[in-house]
Amino acid sequence: MRTISFLQPKRLDVGSGSINQCIRYLEQFSGRSVHILGIPSQQVTAEAIATQLRQAGCTVSLDCSVTSEPTIAIFHAALDRARAASAACIVGIGGGSALDLAKLVAAFLDNPQPVEETFGIGLLRGRSCHLVCIPTTSGTGSEVSPNAILLDESTQLKKGVVSPYLVPDATFIDPALTLSVPPAVTAATGLDALTHCIEAYTNKFAHPLVDVYALEGIARCSKSLLQAVKEPANLAARESMSLASLYGGLCLGPVNTAAVHALAYPLGGEFHIAHGLSNAILLPHVFRFNAEASPSRHAKVALALGVAPRATDLETAYAAADHLQTLAQQCDLDLNLASHGVQRSAVPHLAKAAMTVTRLLQNNPRELTERDCCNLYTQCFA
Repeated sequence: MRTISFLQPKRLDVGSGSINQCIRYLEQFSGRSVHILGIPSQQVTAEAIATQLRQAGCTVSLDCSVTSEPTIAIFHAALDRARAASAACIVGIGGGSALDLAKLVAAFLDNPQPVEETFGIGLLRGRSCHLVCIPTTSGTGSEVSPNAILLDESTQLKKGVVSPYLVPDATFIDPALTLSVPPAVTAATGLDALTHCIEAYTNKFAHPLVDVYALEGIARCSKSLLQAVKEPANLAARESMSLASLYGGLCLGPVNTAAVHALAYPLGGEFHIAHGLSNAILLPHVFRFNAEASPSRHAKVALALGVAPRATDLETAYAAADHLQTLAQQCDLDLNLASHGVQRSAVPHLAKAAMTVTRLLQNNPRELTERDCCNLYTQCFA
């Protein structure tokens, strides 16, 4: 067994209503400045938190301006606002974009490193600012992971900062905060969580400790995602998806993702397709491609999804690929790249870009060539 480092927040509260524990936790910053960074749809929640913290003696500033997946420029603007607030604690509230941004703002508040020099693994020098994350979607797992993603506008590629300093000090996962998430976002983020778990379990560097979280996350997504999409007020389904997202996030640090994410990054960078949707489009095709390299593990994913076993592991795995496509379609996601503004003529360029994401491609159970990438993208056109 290879040795892995399993990083997670020092404090992790999970359960409906845990936002109240979060407020009590943040009261320790009485007399100091708390900077809340979030999304417009969470403005009311953020203001409610701010009101209670001010009553406890905290100075509170709000920045609920995150409306898209963060670029380097958006990061610098958010960092300037946090520095102007003299923040002692950064609180991220929202989906993966808001949480990734909050994590990076906290890390760079007193850090003179150019963010471009930290793209990669283990290049961030440290973090002195306290960091708290409150997810309001179920998908990215950013609330517990050491990863944060920015879009580099100059290359139209998403780039990752991976560092133990990006793991929050405390995370509060309150599934009740996800009840207002629209069905399309619920579907896309949920399939992102599912992709994290599947890519962790089928990863070249899979580990028995991570396998436990990955398989449970896969099973929960298969059981609860469609229910959460079709019945948005179903708290039990929301709670199950919050756990699936958490499990997927815990997989990201020690094992991480692979080819689905590598191929998804150019779709987000150049065509601005939402990350979860990009993963949902690619997942069935990459899963089928990878199954030949490790039929047994892919068949175990199939069983966790609830797919009935076939005559061989490979046949079972292929049935799982069909199941993944059907699940996304049942969630009313359009899996045709052409519907999202991508032309077939862009495939060679996309393939070249995907091949540069070696940080993730090296994890894939089957080696990909540029031609393989072209074929996989082409399969995503109806």
